[in-house]
Amino acid sequence: MKITELRIEPNWMLSIVAEDGRVGRFDVSPHLQYEAFEALRDQNEFTKVDNGGYFVEWNCGADLSADTIEAR
Repeated sequence: MKITELRIEPNWMLSIVAEDGRVGRFDVSPHLQYEAFEALRDQNEFTKVDNGGYFVEWNCGADLSADTIEAR
């Protein structure tokens, strides 16, 4: 899956549009318990996300692959 659109939503949610037109939401909050995602507990840090197409990545270095997002 390739991510063509990415939007931040409240409560640590991502709105995703895939290259094939599928639309979905991904809840990042379960990942906040892990050290790599700790900085994202700050909502301001959470909004600093980039769409890499096959992954999303935050300024703090945390990332999620499109495959992980698609699996949920």
